[in-house]
Amino acid sequence: MQVGNVMNPVTAVVGPEHTLRQAAERMVQHNTGAAIVMDPALPGPHVVTERDLLRAVADGLSVDVEHVGSHMTNAVITAAPTWAISRAAELMVAHAVRHVLVFDGDALVGVLSMRDVVRTGVVVPASEAADPA
Repeated sequence: MQVGNVMNPVTAVVGPEHTLRQAAERMVQHNTGAAIVMDPALPGPHVVTERDLLRAVADGLSVDVEHVGSHMTNAVITAAPTWAISRAAELMVAHAVRHVLVFDGDALVGVLSMRDVVRTGVVVPASEAADPA
């Protein structure tokens, strides 16, 4: 099975100037754990995730004041729609991420989440799993 068969379309999109609350609202609206951060001034898309939001809240920051641009993940992991699900899953485990942006050439065409991978039943061998420590 390929990434393109199970990925989701890009639905939750925010800009770096949006507040964390706006990002969270967009993520809830689209039932996703990550929002894609798009801005022509940025070198490619970035991601703001549930974890990014939780870290800000745990640090006592205001979700109504803090902007996505200060909390987004810059090191985005990518895949192609033609990749095997197992290849994308191995990358997710190796980099300890739950979302991969899917590009067809230069075009962002979808998002693959760990939930999507789990639904396929793909198992990543323990020898490839990231150290939990």
